[in-house]
Amino acid sequence: MADKALITGGAGFIGNHVARLLLGKGWEIVCYDDLSVGKGSYVPDGAELIVGDIRDGEKLIGAMRGARHVYHLAARVSIRKAVDTFIDDAEVNTLGSLMVLKAARDTGVERFQYASSMAVYGTVEYSPQDEDHPINPTSPYGIAKFASERYILTMGEQWGIEPVICRYFNTYGPRQTPSPYVGVITIFCRKLFTGETPIIFGDGEQVRDFIHVGDIARGSVMALENAPAGSVINFGTGIGTSVNEVAKILSDIINPEIEAAHTDPVPGEPGDSIANPGRAGELIGWIAEKKLEDAIVDAIEWNRGELKI
Repeated sequence: MADKALITGGAGFIGNHVARLLLGKGWEIVCYDDLSVGKGSYVPDGAELIVGDIRDGEKLIGAMRGARHVYHLAARVSIRKAVDTFIDDAEVNTLGSLMVLKAARDTGVERFQYASSMAVYGTVEYSPQDEDHPINPTSPYGIAKFASERYILTMGEQWGIEPVICRYFNTYGPRQTPSPYVGVITIFCRKLFTGETPIIFGDGEQVRDFIHVGDIARGSVMALENAPAGSVINFGTGIGTSVNEVAKILSDIINPEIEAAHTDPVPGEPGDSIANPGRAGELIGWIAEKKLEDAIVDAIEWNRGELKI
């Protein structure tokens, strides 16, 4: 009998890539998504889509029955927007996570994997950041993510559920739903293709660890299958690239006549953020394979296709 997993946010950016990999390994997959950001068309053939809110406990339980594994990806993803909508952010990202965890307990789920974020680190004390870096989130989004981590690790252990926490760094690639708040590579692609000026918050020298969604999905599946219970794992390349550098790479390829403009920095955004991915290698044998300068073409061509240019 095939393993069955429920993926919350399964119609979203990372979720649909994970679903594809698990289907290819013969798993039975249920994608649970409210489609506020994700798209039904992103759900791969062979996976079941159930449209629902993660705060709907009864619907979650119905969708989760028979699943041995839950991969909780659904979230409101935005550091900038969460500053203005922190109550809604907490309701979805923390209370919603508790509802998913409780449903997992009530349906006998064995393993619970949670998609967290580099935003939990907040103020950078050293770089690259390993999993033991001090936790000091500077945004409501990071606070909600870390609170959920602690609930999942603590309650999972008490309830006999195996928890695994994945902290993702800046993910890019195909099928990232355009948003003004998240996904700088997708945002810049769209603006350059339509002749608009990309806007950089601050001086643009802030460094980020950009990791391709294919590497994220592959690492996530490896963690779901093999990471020891209670693991907290960074997923990043270990290589930092400034926002200015990313803007120049994209401009040179898409529209060299347009240069990015700068505006005021956004409160709550972290400084330099680079992963130390060593633990992922030690625990599950994972390392990022795709280099930004090569793999960024995937994001460019996907956005070109979506815009029909």
